[in-house]
Amino acid sequence: MKYAIQWLRSLIFVGQMYFVLAVVGIVFFPWALVSRHGAFAAAHFYCAWVMWTARWMVGLKTEVRGTPPTDECMIAAKHQSFLDIIMIFHAVPRGKFIMKRSLLWTPVIGQYGLRMGCVPVNRGKRAQAIKKMVADVNAGTAHPGQLIIYSQGTRVAPGVKRPYKVGTGVLYEQLQQDCVPVACNVGVFWPRTGIYRKPGTAVVEFLPRVPAGQEHRQMLKSLEKLVEAKSNTLMREAGFTDIEE
Repeated sequence: MKYAIQWLRSLIFVGQMYFVLAVVGIVFFPWALVSRHGAFAAAHFYCAWVMWTARWMVGLKTEVRGTPPTDECMIAAKHQSFLDIIMIFHAVPRGKFIMKRSLLWTPVIGQYGLRMGCVPVNRGKRAQAIKKMVADVNAGTAHPGQLIIYSQGTRVAPGVKRPYKVGTGVLYEQLQQDCVPVACNVGVFWPRTGIYRKPGTAVVEFLPRVPAGQEHRQMLKSLEKLVEAKSNTLMREAGFTDIEE
């Protein structure tokens, strides 16, 4: 009975979350068309809304630890569900993502992503996106901000091991920017798929930055070790113990 009630609460939460996404997208759209500030304002408002409603509708609190960056840098994050996207983006002033090109056709998300400077890529063609991004940065045409990249390339369920893709290291090396690692445990409460949201405290933690200038293979190895170890610690803190070592 308790599970059924929580599932129903989760269903209502998810339903209103997507409804509000559409409303926010429409209301802020004129401002977003004329100014990137409008696009960021809409996205930050929506992230705040989701975290606020998650707290009282399904009992899911959110906590950001560490120091979110405010300068131009790269953020290499653990990705477990939509919630870590929301929490990380809300914590930084000018976040932008490398996103699948197919998302361009997603209502609201695609249009706002472009306005905020997100980089659409075709699946399997990330190398081309990296070359273009580096060229834009060097030419001074890229929008400044915090580039958020998911090193494993997809959402990974808690406790499952997936390799870190070399593109993260190559991008770090070629952009010549500091990298801020981010660990999380959000998948314990908000899964990759499905309706059910578990009560508790979802955490994302910004870890000490990796200064620019390291060789990309060594950097990627250190990044994986650091993020995976901290994420495992956060998941155990949340009561999750089925972790591959």
